[in-house]
Amino acid sequence: MTFSIRATVMQTPDPSTLEVRRDIVITVDDAGIIASIDPASELLSDTTPPGIPTVTLESGAVLIPGLIDTHLHAPQWPQLGTGLDLPLERWLFDNTFPLEARLTDPEFASVVWPAMVSTLLAHGTTTAVYYATIDVETTTMLAAACAAAGQRAFVGRVGMDHPDGTPGWYRDASAAAGVAASQASIDAIDALGSPLVAPIITPRFAPACTDELLRGLGELAAATGVRVQTHCSESDWEHGYAFERFGCSDTEALDRFGLLADHTVLAHGDHLGDQDLATLIARGAGVAHCPLSNAYFANAVFPARRALDAGLRLGLGTDVAGGAQPGLLSQCADAVTMSRLLDEGVDARLRPDERGVAGSRISIVEAFWMATAGGAELLGIPCGVLEVGRSFDAVAVSTQRPGSALRVWDEIDTDERVFEKIVRLASPADITDVWVAGRRVAG
Repeated sequence: MTFSIRATVMQTPDPSTLEVRRDIVITVDDAGIIASIDPASELLSDTTPPGIPTVTLESGAVLIPGLIDTHLHAPQWPQLGTGLDLPLERWLFDNTFPLEARLTDPEFASVVWPAMVSTLLAHGTTTAVYYATIDVETTTMLAAACAAAGQRAFVGRVGMDHPDGTPGWYRDASAAAGVAASQASIDAIDALGSPLVAPIITPRFAPACTDELLRGLGELAAATGVRVQTHCSESDWEHGYAFERFGCSDTEALDRFGLLADHTVLAHGDHLGDQDLATLIARGAGVAHCPLSNAYFANAVFPARRALDAGLRLGLGTDVAGGAQPGLLSQCADAVTMSRLLDEGVDARLRPDERGVAGSRISIVEAFWMATAGGAELLGIPCGVLEVGRSFDAVAVSTQRPGSALRVWDEIDTDERVFEKIVRLASPADITDVWVAGRRVAG
């Protein structure tokens, strides 16, 4: 149904710009697309074009674009916040693979998936890029849960068949079986007929996949045009593994297997070299930057400033459950914090000019751009900015909730300060409404 909403909008159409549009009326058409944006003062009515229902936000509310989580593991949801004292390879084998295997049980998945999706929507995550399980049925169930809840999503059946990098009880029987299952998963998700949910080809990462599976999934991507996601150069372990096995970087190996293409999403990328960045840019691929989980598992800080300056497509991810927070706004703050640590260094025994990598800082505007417009660019979807012709994926945030740390002081707070407070302090309790493609889905 066509409707209008009168609001003040804060958004970041590019990495260097905070755009504040006060008291505007956004009209959304029947397809959930923004049809017009007008200053309220220019309309004949005080609130809306004649005959169109109006959504009225509470006083002091601010409208921001929907948040785009470009990397999270759905079957790790029940272990969120636990086990983060372990190195990555032990965390996978001791905690994660056993839990993921349990999520191949449709009965368990039927409880976990809806709970997870509804929680993410309440945090303002309007788009999510999911790793599911190796099982076609429960992967399809996840896609169906997203469609039913109204969340925009890319859902990937995880391909993994390497006998050394996976447990015998949780892997594809063979490379051929893995490719066939991925094709079956693509077909099953497409058959749902949801305009919001799409499949994504998902080799877990090089240590979990044989050459045959990587090559087969690359061929499947070329044949179907379906997007690809995988991990890349996350940690010393994974980065070094690629050189030992392939004689080249993770990025170069993925490229040889045909897995780097337009809108390929590579999680983490903390150890990418300059040539790796150049290759990704040339292919139209990009990185899902996961600042909080990188602190636990990456052995390094992702060089977000260097990646931005190079022109790499860049989104933000929670990496549930490697990242212990499900909300993307807190990841914006974490991204800024990690860039400061990289810039200034952390070892006080070194001279100040020797501790860090000078010039590594990013701003809160740049971090929020990654979580919205940057993620949309990485995925190639018409979201991330509230403008005519794009989908109305939006989040309304209150700045006046009793007991909230998010409070605006008119005497001192500029637009820039209000925006920073929203990004750093807003919680689900402050989020009053969430829309995806014009449909109210949470709040």
